[in-house]
Amino acid sequence: MVPIGSIDGNKNMEFVQSDEITFEGGTSYREGSSRHKLLLEGKSGSPGNYSLVIAECVGRYSPRHRHNFEQIRFQIEGEACYGRAGKLSAGMVGYYPEAVHYGPQTQDAQSILSTLVLQCGGASGSGYISRKESDDAVKALNGLGSFKNGVFKLSRDVDGLVDGTSGKRNLDAAQAIWEYVNKKPMIYPVPSFKAPLLIDPTHYEWKSSNNQPGVAERRLGTFTPANTAIKMVKVSACSHLQLTGGRDIYFVYQGNGQINNTTARFGTTIYLEPKENLNFTAKTDSVLLNIHLPDLQYIKTFE
Repeated sequence: MVPIGSIDGNKNMEFVQSDEITFEGGTSYREGSSRHKLLLEGKSGSPGNYSLVIAECVGRYSPRHRHNFEQIRFQIEGEACYGRAGKLSAGMVGYYPEAVHYGPQTQDAQSILSTLVLQCGGASGSGYISRKESDDAVKALNGLGSFKNGVFKLSRDVDGLVDGTSGKRNLDAAQAIWEYVNKKPMIYPVPSFKAPLLIDPTHYEWKSSNNQPGVAERRLGTFTPANTAIKMVKVSACSHLQLTGGRDIYFVYQGNGQINNTTARFGTTIYLEPKENLNFTAKTDSVLLNIHLPDLQYIKTFE
């Protein structure tokens, strides 16, 4: 992550070029190999914490499972299979609500999946543990048992995961990590959806902007009382797009342009807080993915 400080008075914005970030080791508690580029992350310990990565996977497998946080996945390359939920092909967007089961996730062993993955605390206020907390927990849990096929198996000579947790012998790997970090059993929120939503943006019409010439939108959906929202924005060459903030992420998917004196190209990623804004000028026809993170001001502990 490369914060670039104040631009046009935007003191809290963040701006990263994904092609300038190196890959790190990926999730070690699922099967197959993976690596990721960490683009953005929130404040650890807050209900609004989040992480945004570009993940690359080969031979990926995870069992049918669920999380107590939200996920949005934008498929850049390859086709990911999520069992009965269906397949996510390049250009599609998946919304995975809190507490909703999905999977098993499988992949052709010869193919490469490249996915933009957002994981964030959702409307329930359950929060999202940081990637560092997760990595540290995996190291500690390997001393208490083992990870196999996406499941954590507690060693027979260990009484329980940690004091105060469920003490089950087999847990989904992500749940085991959460319980180890939080030192208590995970209680999943009541799901608001029956299944994840796999969205094909090409089935949406572009709706022209009323006040920004050369700009059009595909509004893919707004979800939960916290107003998590996803849309795609098309900017014609030589046109201008005002990027507005409200815990908003913008990811350049196609084309290129200019933000002040900085080139915006594939993988350029911007985060804007409320009342912050920037101007994007398209050099070529461009498409940006815009994700509005959940509004969690109603949660008292939110900072």
